[in-house]
Amino acid sequence: MAVIKPIKPLRFTDKKNIDTCVCPPYDIISDKEREEIVGRNSHNIVILEKPEGENKYENAAKLLKEWVAEGVLKRDDSEGIFVYQEKFSVAGKDYVFDGLVCLAKLYEFAEKVVLPHEETLSKAKQDRLNLLTATHCNFSSVYSLYVDEEKKVEAIIENAKKLEAECSFTDSEDVTHTLWKITDKNDLDALVSAFADKQLFIADGHHRYETSLNYRRICKENGVEGQDTDYILMTLVDMDNKGLVIMPTHRVITEKGLDLEALKEKCKEEFEITEMDDVSKAEEVLASLSDVHAYALYSGGNGFTLFKRKEDAVIEGHSDAYCGLDVSVLHTLILEKGFGIDKENMANQKSLIYTRSIDEAVSLVKSGDASCAFILNSTKVQQIKAVSLAGDKMPQKSTYFYPKLITGLVINCLDK
Repeated sequence: MAVIKPIKPLRFTDKKNIDTCVCPPYDIISDKEREEIVGRNSHNIVILEKPEGENKYENAAKLLKEWVAEGVLKRDDSEGIFVYQEKFSVAGKDYVFDGLVCLAKLYEFAEKVVLPHEETLSKAKQDRLNLLTATHCNFSSVYSLYVDEEKKVEAIIENAKKLEAECSFTDSEDVTHTLWKITDKNDLDALVSAFADKQLFIADGHHRYETSLNYRRICKENGVEGQDTDYILMTLVDMDNKGLVIMPTHRVITEKGLDLEALKEKCKEEFEITEMDDVSKAEEVLASLSDVHAYALYSGGNGFTLFKRKEDAVIEGHSDAYCGLDVSVLHTLILEKGFGIDKENMANQKSLIYTRSIDEAVSLVKSGDASCAFILNSTKVQQIKAVSLAGDKMPQKSTYFYPKLITGLVINCLDK
């Protein structure tokens, strides 16, 4: 089963200003946000993780070498496994979750040790492959879940948090990030042993994981040596951790000229359709219907249309776990069957865009930039496990774990 091991990472030497050296995941950073981040520190990891300009990947590799030579980044003297904690609030409620940052052995998905839950896009994987090929580094971590029924891992994490923290800071979203390093050999051995019977479920970072599989294959085919291509940087979080928060990702339909009344008529056989008068209550209404497939269709004005599935869905060619997902039913029975928006268009975002903000979804419709939006409930953690074990994959953007893991605290350099 899962094989993990300690890491001797590259890390920023400026611990006092570490908050200006790190950044959110590259794929949620806009061009404007990137400019603002670089303005705070010309050595921010975003310059390497999200390079720009001509020959951007080669330039990132060159800059990485310069930063190491200048002492901006330095490899740790000792290896270890890190405890990474995020403290944050959502809707007035406080949350905390702890994860382990380490190296995890790569497995093909067919081996059922590391399991995906979501489809990926080839464009993003090519970008990550180009960067990995040039820099030989995992700048950001794959986020995975595990089951720890006996709480052996939890006990070691709690002990590690009694040590002096390597760093701690609060970011612009009021999320506090803290890092501890485990170096005790007995604890390290115990962690490696604890994961030997576990499966890992990818929560976020499917593109990075698949890219590393591809890169390993390419290196072996071409006889490339001197790199540890069998392992990837990974953050492991207990699936039962009470600090896990998954936010819904709403669908905003940008295709114009859609007949919404015809859609409602098509869906009447399979959905109860009710007109509601206040879109500001949509989230509250959906939360009360979390045990059924329910969606709020917003097409302008003050109200919205509630779609509530009458019975369990059956989606041909997929598992019961997949059919139990709100997002699967929405994509297959409403967007595809009702609107005629096929899977390819959805994957390439030709007819729709995604947002986790209801306000943004509503604003896009009101401004005329979109014809309508579907607001939905979030996917549950246990649904991720069920879909993964069934060998199925959710549609893209089915989950949004909040907050995202910070990029740049721990960097895995594949060069030996």
